[in-house]
Amino acid sequence: MAGEASAGDRVARTLGTLERDRATGVLRVGGDGAFHLDRGAVTHAESRHAPGPGDLTGALGGPDPELPALLALFDAAYFLLGSGAEPVFAGGPAARRPARRITAATLVHERRRRRTLLDAAWPDDGTDTAPVVPVRRVRRQRVILTGLQAEILLNADGRRTPAELARDLGRTAFAGLLAVRGLAAAALVRTAAGRDPSPPPQTAPPPETAAPPEDGLPEDGPPAEWAPADHDLLARLRAALVELG
Repeated sequence: MAGEASAGDRVARTLGTLERDRATGVLRVGGDGAFHLDRGAVTHAESRHAPGPGDLTGALGGPDPELPALLALFDAAYFLLGSGAEPVFAGGPAARRPARRITAATLVHERRRRRTLLDAAWPDDGTDTAPVVPVRRVRRQRVILTGLQAEILLNADGRRTPAELARDLGRTAFAGLLAVRGLAAAALVRTAAGRDPSPPPQTAPPPETAAPPEDGLPEDGPPAEWAPADHDLLARLRAALVELG
């Protein structure tokens, strides 16, 4: 994980630097996707792993027209901030008039929260990018599934990843990742190539020295010189994620 933390650190810190410099342009993260910035604020993000706003519209059914774009932006940011690719910035005029200006700290804060939830559901991120393959034999007599988990099992074809299934079902990538991690914990999907899952072994308590945060930034949050996280926006986003559940 050390290499991944270093890579994530580069992307996050580059965003923080561009925010401080009030830069306008596009920060490309290899072939994974890009952040669009206007005077230092992130206004749009896309990732090859995440659905676009148009993929989510039909699932919302609410009166807020901004939500699909916000949900898609945070989905993309989750993958981009963890990418191992080198971030490269190209300055230029803003591609679109921003509907929402998002700070780097807001994106980092939400990604940490999502990582915590995913690891609590199943502490192995190998399921996040592998094709979803249901097991042939269920080992439990009774299993309670969420609606999305049932949809994923019905639609899993052994080729599509959790994010791809989520896109095709009109859900966020995060919802798909969380649902599949729950299925892994219930031993309902394979968690490694050619092998059915088994419950994670009981381990000894972790040592007193905690591991550094996955993004390489201080545990108490991004550096003080960064603009603060928008907690009102994050609360609104989390409410929408619960509604889509």
